[in-house]
Amino acid sequence: MSAHPLDNPALGALTGPHAHFAERRGRVLRYPVDVSPWLALPDDPGAEDWADLAALVGPGGDAPLAGYTGQTPDGWEVTFSLEGVQLVDDGIAAAPDPEAVRLGPADVPEMLDLVERTRPGPFLPRTVELGTYLGIRRNGALIAMAGERLHPPGWTEISAVCTDPDFRGEGLATRLILAVAHGIRERGETPFLHTAASNTTAIRLYESLGFRLRRSTLFSAARVPEHAEA
Repeated sequence: MSAHPLDNPALGALTGPHAHFAERRGRVLRYPVDVSPWLALPDDPGAEDWADLAALVGPGGDAPLAGYTGQTPDGWEVTFSLEGVQLVDDGIAAAPDPEAVRLGPADVPEMLDLVERTRPGPFLPRTVELGTYLGIRRNGALIAMAGERLHPPGWTEISAVCTDPDFRGEGLATRLILAVAHGIRERGETPFLHTAASNTTAIRLYESLGFRLRRSTLFSAARVPEHAEA
């Protein structure tokens, strides 16, 4: 394991609180593909680990490598790369929100529609199973949401923060972040989150709420060689 759970948060989650989701081959673990794109390489991946990853993903498939900042083997084509940051709770004013409602499987079609229109990052048909998701509705329609994703021991990631464009500027995202953080704190855990390094508006918001930058990271993907053995 890493020296700190957030150095390799997917590994911490899939060998800890989210172990029941883990699909494993050797030392490589991943979430089911309809739950989350995050997968976990060991901190020191070798040739056998990359072969196991290739077998999990399949020849010609794209392997998400969120959080991995090392080199890919010869023959693996990097298909996506985005600089990111990881921020952690440093005294946010977490609080429940009277308008926030718990979202569940029955709400997934609306959640997917909101995500499609706002693009907060990956949200899949079973992502809701990863933790608590809260939403705000107006006239019955879901207009904002936020929830929990990675869950390494002692920590929970806040993710899928999004607001319908027609309702931006009302502070809904802030309210939901603080409400989700309240639930995390109630369990005795610490909130954290990821965002793109270029998303300076979001970073300023998070820092104003009491998050602090912990480290830079990298969101990337690489294509498994076509000749890789399954």
